[in-house]
Parts: sequence; structure tokens; C-alpha cells
Amino acid sequence: MLMDIRFLADDMLGGLARWLRVMGCDTLYQSSYTREGLEELLLEGRMLLSRHRKTIRRHPFSLFILSDHVGEQLRQMKEAGVLPADRSRWLIRCLRCNVTLEKADPRAARENIPDHVFTCHGDEIRLCPSCNRHYWPGSHRNRMLQQLDEWGV
Repeated sequence: MLMDIRFLADDMLGGLARWLRVMGCDTLYQSSYTREGLEELLLEGRMLLSRHRKTIRRHPFSLFILSDHVGEQLRQMKEAGVLPADRSRWLIRCLRCNVTLEKADPRAARENIPDHVFTCHGDEIRLCPSCNRHYWPGSHRNRMLQQLDEWGV
């Protein structure tokens, strides 16, 4: 099943990693990897996404990303059949930590977000249990969804 594909983005694909997280994909990313560290992460069954041809040649479960532009990268993944299309999974992950968001405790959320946000979106506020960032359906979220639609994913 496509939702089971977990990704590992190399050092040149930080933007793609972030957008994959927006789409609910379990995507690891860091700015550099040791060869041993990369091998260890790939042993978890992740698909490697890379712009490095040599790296791709060493790893059979990988995809060479052709473009420098995120929209084209996502379209390439869609055409390759590895990009999930389940919109109900969008915006369920922390964009920084890659951890699945949880429903926020209203009392704790009220202390950490603007009053107008709590008033409008109190029941929709989510929390990253790793970094304690709060998320809610505001204008930034709407712009991200619009961007994904414009890219055709």
C-alpha cells in the first residue's frame, strides 16, 4: 500500500521532505548523512530520494529526483507511482519533526497560542508530541493546500 512507503530524503531535498510531510508521508531528512547512517536508515525499509546519481546506484529501493523544483519533484513521484493520493492524511505530521500530530489539550494550547486562534479553532488545534509545536487550520494551511493543488498532486 502506498501509505506504507516511508521516505528518506538526501541533503539536497529538504524542501521536498517538508512538502512530503505536509502530505502525511513519513519522511526523514537531515542536512548530511554518513554512509553508515544512511545505510542504517535504509535498513528500516525507507525509499531513498536523492539527486546524487552515485548514491542512487548503490541503493536499489531509491528514486533519482530529476528537478530542483518541488512541484516538479512531487509530479515525478506521482508519475512513478510512489506518491500517495489520500488527502485525508494531509497535514497530520509535524513539519519539523516528522512525528504524527495529536489533539492538543485545550488548557495547554490556550497558554501557547494567540487568543483569536484558540477562539476560532480550539477544537482543531494539534500538538507535536516531540517538539511541542502547535498547529491549527489557519491561512498558512490554506496556502499550502492551494499550492499542492496548483502543482497537481
